[in-house]
Amino acid sequence: MEEFRRAYARLCAAPQEPVLRRLRERGAAPGRGRLDLAAQSLSLETCGALGRLLPGAAPFTEVALGDCGLSGEGVTLLLHGLCSNTTVKLLDLKGNNLRSMGAEALGKLLRQNKSLRSLILEWNSLGMGEEGFSSFCQGLGANSFLQWLDLRSNQINHQGAGELAMALKQNTSLQELDLRWNNIGLLGGRALLNCLHSNKTLKRLELAGNNVPSDILKAVEQAMNHNQDRQTILSETQNRASVLSKEVLSLKDEKTKQFLDLMDTIDKQREEIARSDRMSAARVSQLQEALNEQHSIMNSLKAKLQMTEAALALSEQKVHNLGELLNAMRQEQTSMAECHLKELQQQKQEGADREAKLFRDLSAAGEKNLLLRNQVDELEKKCKIQQDQLFQVKQDLTNTTAELKLRAMQAEERLETEKRRFKQSLEDVESLRVKEVNHLTQHMEASEHSMQERIQKLEAIRIALEEQQRLEHLEEKLRLMTESRDEAQNCCLKQKQMVAEAQAKASQLSLHADGLRRRLEELQQDLNSKEEEKVTEVNKVKVELQEQIGHLQAERTAQDGLREKIAALERQLKALSSSHRESMLDKEGEISVLLEKLRMKEADISRMREEEAQRASFLQNAIMAYVQGSPLGTHSSRK
Repeated sequence: MEEFRRAYARLCAAPQEPVLRRLRERGAAPGRGRLDLAAQSLSLETCGALGRLLPGAAPFTEVALGDCGLSGEGVTLLLHGLCSNTTVKLLDLKGNNLRSMGAEALGKLLRQNKSLRSLILEWNSLGMGEEGFSSFCQGLGANSFLQWLDLRSNQINHQGAGELAMALKQNTSLQELDLRWNNIGLLGGRALLNCLHSNKTLKRLELAGNNVPSDILKAVEQAMNHNQDRQTILSETQNRASVLSKEVLSLKDEKTKQFLDLMDTIDKQREEIARSDRMSAARVSQLQEALNEQHSIMNSLKAKLQMTEAALALSEQKVHNLGELLNAMRQEQTSMAECHLKELQQQKQEGADREAKLFRDLSAAGEKNLLLRNQVDELEKKCKIQQDQLFQVKQDLTNTTAELKLRAMQAEERLETEKRRFKQSLEDVESLRVKEVNHLTQHMEASEHSMQERIQKLEAIRIALEEQQRLEHLEEKLRLMTESRDEAQNCCLKQKQMVAEAQAKASQLSLHADGLRRRLEELQQDLNSKEEEKVTEVNKVKVELQEQIGHLQAERTAQDGLREKIAALERQLKALSSSHRESMLDKEGEISVLLEKLRMKEADISRMREEEAQRASFLQNAIMAYVQGSPLGTHSSRK
């Protein structure tokens, strides 16, 4: 705010001291979001400076310029600066008597400004100039950001109300409009009521003190209530749609995250597979190198085999010598066989003795077997007795099962009776519920009737209050008339000295009075004709009101259709949400299938690794077997 004050002092050749003082006070105050210059007489130079400082982002959101005595040029300069402002939300211009030029500037402001939300224009006589007020109404119709407009006491007649009605048909943002204490009348009220059929955003319209009939006021109030209900329904549907869209977006984000995580795991597994392939290839190359080394070793071993064949020739001579030694050993073995035969004969005799002993043992075992057979017979008798006992137990079991079946049948019959009783109780409860619903509907109808009576009583009280205000206004006029009468009596006392001149003037005044009487008679005739016209207009208004009631009923049916459409849309939203859930479940199933495939691939990879390890072990064993199966290997094993 201090920078704003300095800029104002720099732009003005002769800055106004009260304005500087007010700006300094606002700069020291804790809340700096309001420029308050109310009741300050602003010069043309000050208005021009403020108009140059207001464009763009000003350091405040509210501008109060009420009762500042602004001229037409000053208002145009100020509002020209506000046209491109982006921070001011509230503008107060009450009590400035702006008239036609100010109305044109305000129309330009409403066409160009996109940040203004509230506009106070009380006591500005905007309805005095038809052209200026029509341009103001055109700007209001083109505006789509203003939400609150105060036009109290602006001398707006029925033509201005018609212009406002045309603007309200085009406007889609205004929510509150105050038109109290103007001269709208019957025709203006009818035009405003007709515009409300196409305007669905206006929630509050004040028309008190405009000589508008009460039935039009009631119709306007009903239209405002319809708009409020429609706005609440739209806000609820928008909130529900936003919540559903947020849930859908959150689910999409979760599924995309899961899919990305799954793709990351797949990429990691692919990298591991590639790494294992590289490792297996390196292992195979190492095994190939080992095979090459083994081939070189085999070649060296073949050379050694040739060396060993020469050594074998020498060893054959040694074998011949060893054969001679073997013959000698055979002779010794024959002698040893004779000794073994003798020992076998002795063993046969010992076996015969053992067989005799075994026969004796068998006879003893036969006796024992007879004893055991007697014991088995006794055990068989005991088994027969136990079988008889088991037969009796089976009979007892059959008897008990029959009794249990009888009891089960009795229990089923009891269940059937209980079911019938429960059905009867449900029917009684349903009849009670129907009776309660009928009672509640009757109670609701009675409450609606009482509410309508209360509304009628409140309307009568409001009319009485308006009559009381009119009576107070008439009493004030009577007081002023009495004061003027007292002043006239004083003047008459002073004018007694000039009686002669007054008598001459009295004759002239009598002639003038005759003319006035004739004028009064003519006015009385005009009043009678106007009363007749008023009666005809009232009849026409009644007919139009009946037509409007028919239109309102049609609108009510249309609103019922809209509610049904909203319900259908809600059902569609539910169906969409259910289908989305099903699709999400399908995607989860697909993800589980992909995970299962990943597990299968991991198992295949592990199996391939095991097979490669087995192949490597087989290669190693084959190499070792080949090495051991070579002549050099056999020679080394013999050694």
